[in-house]
Amino acid sequence: MSAKKSGGDKTVTVQQIGSPLRRQPDQRQTLIGLGLNKMRRTKTLEDTPAVRGMINKVAHLVRVVDEA
Repeated sequence: MSAKKSGGDKTVTVQQIGSPLRRQPDQRQTLIGLGLNKMRRTKTLEDTPAVRGMINKVAHLVRVVDEA
């Protein structure tokens, strides 16, 4: 019953392809914030500027599987 203010229901699916071991703590926390903490795990997230910024921060550890 809640109205979305974002103007759409766009989503982005990301998959973790890199290990968080021996990475900086802020990169580990970014992966956790995205809902990724194990290899090859995928997560579908709302496509917002904040999520895109998180993806860009750990671009070497994740890949975008699908954009809808």
